[in-house]
Amino acid sequence: MRTETELAEESTPADYEAAGELLRALAAPLRIAIVMELAEGPKYVHQIVETLRVTQPLVSQHLRVLRGAGIVRGTRSGREISYSLIDDHIAHIVTDAVHHAREER
Repeated sequence: MRTETELAEESTPADYEAAGELLRALAAPLRIAIVMELAEGPKYVHQIVETLRVTQPLVSQHLRVLRGAGIVRGTRSGREISYSLIDDHIAHIVTDAVHHAREER
């Protein structure tokens, strides 16, 4: 396994740009909460709305950003769409950030 230093030395400006886009997509607190919910497994929009106690249009707006950034995918089932994370890396990034924020208090 390569070390963090080796990975940094192999990274290109395009890699940093892509990482910046990912972090920008995760910059909103509600999007972080949505990712934390989806880390538990796929969820329908109405489930996210109920859990986070925000409006459906707001959740849909943030899911659109996350989908555009390649963080989540939607799977249609009849009239509903089930959302899930594209991969577990995103869940780790967000979970680590939330835990780090708790440590700083």
